[in-house]
Amino acid sequence: MFRGRAVSQRATSSTLEFRKPITSQIRKPSTNWRVLVVENNTGDMEALAAGLRRHGHQVEGVGTGNAALQAYQVSDIVLLDLELPDLDGLEVCRSIRALSDVPLIAVTGWGTELDRVLGLQAGADDYLVKPYGFRELMARMDAVMRRSRPQVQIEQVVSRGPLRIDAASREVSLHGQVVEVTRKEFDLLYLLASHPETVISRKRIMQQVWGGSWSRRTVDTHVSSLRGKLGGSDWIVTVRGVGFRFGSG
Repeated sequence: MFRGRAVSQRATSSTLEFRKPITSQIRKPSTNWRVLVVENNTGDMEALAAGLRRHGHQVEGVGTGNAALQAYQVSDIVLLDLELPDLDGLEVCRSIRALSDVPLIAVTGWGTELDRVLGLQAGADDYLVKPYGFRELMARMDAVMRRSRPQVQIEQVVSRGPLRIDAASREVSLHGQVVEVTRKEFDLLYLLASHPETVISRKRIMQQVWGGSWSRRTVDTHVSSLRGKLGGSDWIVTVRGVGFRFGSG
């Protein structure tokens, strides 16, 4: 949660107005979405997830910015609570937007014009103030999904020559042989391999893989370890003064 910001009593007492939905009033979407709900209040998260699942959506719920940065890649739309216990919600929004065009709705108890402007400038496609009604949320999600351009789906299996990275099994193999990597090494390698034409800064890597608490040495140590396990430095190329990009092996 941001310091120096007071959340209104109305916003904290009941963030989501769950009236019994009237089926004829809420048009079900033509497709089922994978929805990432980032909400620091467990009760609100469970209530929202239940409502979304009743409408046929797949829901993953997380309660922190760190978890959001590691989960958004496989989502069709993100509902992001800006009042998070570990990271600045606006920074989480900016980090997601820097690497992805996934539709994102900011959800918060801060309702001033400046708050809305900051949320939209951070990359949110829409901004919803707590408390809100479920029907309004569904309508806004539908509108955002209609406006969003076709998304380039991030590959679940990234194959580059003899290197294969499977996001589902979290397994790395080279020339058909499994390469044992740690959880963070896998996340780092998959991030780079998923954006092969992009130079990704150390700061972005730390926000994406470690959630923001970082040191330069942390990234360099993991890069060095991965290069050793992959048999050389050609798979991860250093762009001096900027960061790293995925190589050709």
